Amino acid sequence: MITYQVDRAKWSKMSIFDQMGNISSEVGRAINSKKQNNKQNLENSIIRALDLFDVTIDQLINAKSIRSKEVLRSRDQFLTVIYKESPSTNELSSLDRYFTQYAIAARINK
Repeated sequence: MITYQVDRAKWSKMSIFDQMGNISSEVGRAINSKKQNNKQNLENSIIRALDLFDVTIDQLINAKSIRSKEVLRSRDQFLTVIYKESPSTNELSSLDRYFTQYAIAARINK
């Protein structure tokens, strides 16, 4: 079991692009673990990704941001694809591309 916790104060100071870029890292780890059939790493990555999603969604909802809908939808898509028994290569690639765009945007905005 992971003993990992998001630093909410630090997280709240990050831009949405930085937050989603960090979520992208966990999504990428989950995708790689899924491809390698590494169940322990997959579980750990999912837990970390969900923690980051949840903190981000909480902040957006509290701020009454319309972005909360997109983050909720992306969380749903992540879980749908990652928990499929045998997701297609296209599904995994599409998920990875979507989240990678946030990581790129975070780098550009620095």
